[in-house]
Amino acid sequence: MEPLAKIFGSAARLKMLRLFIFNKDSIFTPAEIALRTKLTKEIVRSELVELCAAGLLRKKILQAQIRYQINPRFEHLTAVDTFIRETTSVHPQNMIKALKRAGTLRLVVLSGLFTGVLETQIDLLIVGDHLEERVLASTVRALEAELGREIRYASFATADFRYRLGVYDRLLRDVFDYPHRLLIDKIGL
Repeated sequence: MEPLAKIFGSAARLKMLRLFIFNKDSIFTPAEIALRTKLTKEIVRSELVELCAAGLLRKKILQAQIRYQINPRFEHLTAVDTFIRETTSVHPQNMIKALKRAGTLRLVVLSGLFTGVLETQIDLLIVGDHLEERVLASTVRALEAELGREIRYASFATADFRYRLGVYDRLLRDVFDYPHRLLIDKIGL
């Protein structure tokens, strides 16, 4: 278990905290929370009780359905927000290991969410050969559950990427013109 999970009581609570902190304006049903965090409904229910009792979350009934959101009047919200944002990251080696299951990776670039520039169109660029989109989508969803945020990503076959790079594709310019981080570069950028 990672150190933060020990501090916050459980890995499930940490996932839920990240979900709510990174999506402050959103309101979630327990089913949506379970889906986004990849936790069971029972665990979500028990953690919701604890987080509501602490005052971090508040319960609302909208359209005959119970929903939860961050309590903006929570006394320590700013401190919790700062702490969660500054300590949330995915280790590059773990990300590469997970992404390799989707196919042969030739280029993996982090931008947007991973570099602190939220205006970019994508957060993760993956270029490879024989990429399986289902496996790739599943891997990204697992990373989203850990981070508590949606990850915007794009994947290309190597030939398609080279063509787009040659014609100065706007999506690729958005990645490479802003701060970015190369995790794998077997293309030679």
